[in-house]
Amino acid sequence: MASNSKTFSFDEVAKHNNKKDCWIIVNGKVYDVTPFLDDHPGGDEALLSATEKDATIDFEDVGHSDSAIEEMQKYYVGDIDTNTLPAAKVDNIPPPRQAVASSSSNESSGFVLKFLQYVLPLLILGFAYALQYYGKSSKPSEPSES
Repeated sequence: MASNSKTFSFDEVAKHNNKKDCWIIVNGKVYDVTPFLDDHPGGDEALLSATEKDATIDFEDVGHSDSAIEEMQKYYVGDIDTNTLPAAKVDNIPPPRQAVASSSSNESSGFVLKFLQYVLPLLILGFAYALQYYGKSSKPSEPSES
């Protein structure tokens, strides 16, 4: 990476958002990944969905190998002007009151699921055993020939 790297605005980078021209932003750096689209193990859609946004979190969530991070350097084209990045969306975070209510309902439904995981198979086994046991004893006797 050269010390005289170019700085791009978010709008400039966001224009490169298709299979013929694909740029992504990761950790404040801009990468032209167009030549890598066909070779990406996650497919070209994974990279195309990372355009027009800061893809740092998406990139880190996947857990790329050290060799993948090294290989990225050959696609480096410059840095992003962080002042031009859109503000992070805060509306995805639920209010604390809703979080508390949903966590208590999740705990109770989790208990029910765990309870059913153990009880339901036992009930099925008990039913199968009862059916076999009572099924044998209530068979009609074969008619005798006279």
